[in-house]
Amino acid sequence: MLTAITRGVSPAIVNCELTFVARTAIDYAKAVEQHRAYESLLEHFGAKILSLPAEPALADSMFVEDPAIVLDELAVIFPLGSESRRAEAASIAKALTPFRELHYVSLPGTVEGGDILRIGKQLFAGLSKRTNAEGIGQLRAIVEKYHYTVTEVPVTGCLHLKSAVTSVGRDTLLGNRGWFDASRISGHLWIDVDAQEPHAANALAFGNSVILPASFPLTRERLEAHGFEVTPLDISELQKAESGLTCSSLLFDAR
Repeated sequence: MLTAITRGVSPAIVNCELTFVARTAIDYAKAVEQHRAYESLLEHFGAKILSLPAEPALADSMFVEDPAIVLDELAVIFPLGSESRRAEAASIAKALTPFRELHYVSLPGTVEGGDILRIGKQLFAGLSKRTNAEGIGQLRAIVEKYHYTVTEVPVTGCLHLKSAVTSVGRDTLLGNRGWFDASRISGHLWIDVDAQEPHAANALAFGNSVILPASFPLTRERLEAHGFEVTPLDISELQKAESGLTCSSLLFDAR
């Protein structure tokens, strides 16, 4: 069964970590409402929601994608690149224990799940402000035993690799190719985000359907022109916390 681990929005989100986005006031109540709508939409697309309680002391803890990656055979728990967020990993590891054998990347290696783009048995790992070469090397050593390849992809213009590129299915990638070394990801079709919407590359795909933030109508038109069915979702308050769509859930098939 398709399972989605999520976590409630921390009231401390108003003091979240920001790197490439200017700080503006976040309406906490509205952020909670938008996150619930996000969970409802995942349920609509067939996911069983495993919602963890909010962590009042951990501002960015809603972004459950970052402390781990869940593969078919195992899950890997990460020490996050932002020191203030590292305490998030313990509860994610506990939630994943019933589903997967756990492996760990250790400091001084750092990895954040938002930097890991999975396409089948290929993992593209963003070398970013949050993920370093040591962490990528440790991840490679763990997953190569399960026949995964790991390709390092330098990221320069945004927080994570998946802020700049995501898979939308049908061997197609949605990307802002000015923000990372796109030459490292070859052999796929590309849809480029509209130049007026540089943050629009983070989408969430279910079959032929794509969830896209409602704030990116021009990129939505590009996806629809390629035959994708697009469902817009308002995450305007969450975007103030440098959020995309993939970062708010850990999606995997439960055994």
